[in-house]
Amino acid sequence: MSEPNEKELVNYLAEKTKVPAETISLVLKHEQAFIDKAQSSAKGQVIDIDSDELIDYVLKQRDVKLDEVTVEKILDMEMDYLVENGFAEHED
Repeated sequence: MSEPNEKELVNYLAEKTKVPAETISLVLKHEQAFIDKAQSSAKGQVIDIDSDELIDYVLKQRDVKLDEVTVEKILDMEMDYLVENGFAEHED
């Protein structure tokens, strides 16, 4: 499966959420760091990312100046984008 175009994703999220693209990139960077950390501690097992833990992690980063609702909206819109474009599937 190919990877989504990050610039396209960031622009899409910025347009949908009215949050500046630089801020979106920051949230996505922290999201990836959280996922990478979870994967390395899972040692090859399939991991289930808790969205509340992810949002809390992003909000704790000093360079993120957003509220919880905005971070959640960005991450939800990202998932919608990934599903709509065939990069991910919603889990039941």
